[in-house]
Amino acid sequence: MKSTTLRAAAACGVALLAVGGITSAATTATAADPVGLHVSGTRLVEQDGTPFVARGVSHAHTWYTSQTPTAVPAIRAAGANALRVVLSGGDRWTENDAADVAAVIALCRANQLVCMLENHDTTGNGEQSGAVSLDRAAYYFISLKSVLQGTEDFIQINIGNEPTGNNEPQVTAWTADTAAAVVKVRAAGLRHNIVVDAPNWGQDWKGVMRDTAATVAAADPEHNTLFSVHMYGVYAQASTITAYLDAFAAQGLPLVIGEFGYDHSDGNPDEATIMSEAVRRGIGYYGWSWSGNGGGVEYLDMVTSFDPARKTTWGTLIFDGPNGIRATARTATFFSGSTATPTATPSTSPTPTPTPTSSPTPTSSPTPTASPTPTPSPTPTSSPTSSPSGACSARLTVSNAWPGGFQGTVDVTAGASALSGWTTTFTLPAGASVSQGWSATFSGSGSTVTATNAAWNGTLRAAQTVSYGFIGSGTAPTGTVPVTCR
Repeated sequence: MKSTTLRAAAACGVALLAVGGITSAATTATAADPVGLHVSGTRLVEQDGTPFVARGVSHAHTWYTSQTPTAVPAIRAAGANALRVVLSGGDRWTENDAADVAAVIALCRANQLVCMLENHDTTGNGEQSGAVSLDRAAYYFISLKSVLQGTEDFIQINIGNEPTGNNEPQVTAWTADTAAAVVKVRAAGLRHNIVVDAPNWGQDWKGVMRDTAATVAAADPEHNTLFSVHMYGVYAQASTITAYLDAFAAQGLPLVIGEFGYDHSDGNPDEATIMSEAVRRGIGYYGWSWSGNGGGVEYLDMVTSFDPARKTTWGTLIFDGPNGIRATARTATFFSGSTATPTATPSTSPTPTPTPTSSPTPTSSPTPTASPTPTPSPTPTSSPTSSPSGACSARLTVSNAWPGGFQGTVDVTAGASALSGWTTTFTLPAGASVSQGWSATFSGSGSTVTATNAAWNGTLRAAQTVSYGFIGSGTAPTGTVPVTCR
């Protein structure tokens, strides 16, 4: 609940790119032929029917854009299999445009995270000044269609965060407004799993979503709507939590706990019951939030100043406690064949951004102003380049390119023996360089790039593969790029 303050969280200002290996072609499939994550009874399942149970946190990208390239891998390394990303359509904060969102999506894929993208501009509509309607929020996601299509296996659309405050007529109108927003998004051709937040600052204490969710579900031609409740002070008693979860189970409707905390200004939620009941019932949950909270709710930070090595009491509980993320998260099968969820927390920390201490509304970071349409680059088809000793091999793939930039991924594979660390080196075309990267430490001179493992992905079993990614500036390489690995 955010009735008196917005919880400022952390996020990333990432450069232009498109999602690697994703096809953006439109589909004519129907609800009977799901394209990715979809609802089956009370469960969220993957395309092949495997249940996906989110164990994640929120990360406020729109307010701390410079933090995302390091925060996303750190959240993954802490054990999460899912991430809820705060965006703005430009109505209340600087717009996260298509190029920026494409960069976030690429980070999600590179770090094997199912990501829920949410528009925060709707927060507290009817009670908080400047909040916009769900109809307005729906148009924002429609404007992102070019970068969203083809991501249905690991991206969810959360149309609007906490789309009403406690005032009327917005609360009572939630049912019709939410159904209309879902229909609008579907009419634009987006087939993703849609997540809809409850009214009353997400806490649904009047029971409007609980009692009318079936109406909204029926309005979705894809039958692929997931309902999200936010559990703060209203859910201070175990009986309140279980009664709410029971109500959705009795109706055969899918539910996710889209936000919760271990304390809040409106009361102390029973986080132990929230987590244990979610695990017992196979319901997903997302804690608020990774870092960067201000305006009096700094206690909701899971790590201090975006440093993954400095977990707070809340961070230790949700990641490492009973029924916590590390013990209960399972990586989506969509990412099968990639590295399993890391088991070590990074020992290095990103450079912290100062946490807001006065105004609850954080200052936005600049959003990239140019957003050229990326054009796919050919994928190298040759064998990976090995070091002479055979200790490891590496392959560089240029997955997308646009005028003046490109996105690359490097897969590092151990040889016949286990590794305790690795370093790769490759050379880009003259004038090209790495402008930012993730899941590795980058160095080098000019067009020669050296990347060394991060703290959490250097130890590999024999034949195990890990990946890191980067955004390049300049001309993209073509053909095979030799990569040495040692």
